[in-house]
Parts: sequence; structure tokens; C-alpha cells
Amino acid sequence: MGTLENMNKRVRKMSLIDLKLAQGAAMLFLIIVAKLIPGLTKAVLEINIWIWVVLLVLVCAKPCYVFWFKK
Repeated sequence: MGTLENMNKRVRKMSLIDLKLAQGAAMLFLIIVAKLIPGLTKAVLEINIWIWVVLLVLVCAKPCYVFWFKK
């Protein structure tokens, strides 16, 4: 079985909620990256970076479990 077939099989196990949580994790990751760039500290970016990191871990946990460990 090739790598792409294996990844396709794993993604098919994910529900709509898992896919949306993965999208949310990607958005939170980009907010964290934007927070680290100086000069982009307006409105939403003024929140402490550790809050964004905790949210990223919480949102990312279920999709990562389903993708890597669920049989």
C-alpha cells in the first residue's frame, strides 16, 4: 500500500467534526505565527500567546487521535 493510499484511508475515518477541528487548529496555528511577527499586535493579537497555544492543543487533540491512532 502506497503512502497516498494509506493517508486517504486515514482521512476517510475522520468525521465532519474532526475535519472542522483540524481547520480550526490550522487557523489557530496561523494566529500564533502572526503573533510572533512584530508589528501585528492589534485587537485579537493582543491576547496572550499561551492562550492561543492551549486552544490549539485542545482543538488539535481529537483529529490527531482519529487520524493516527483510531483503528
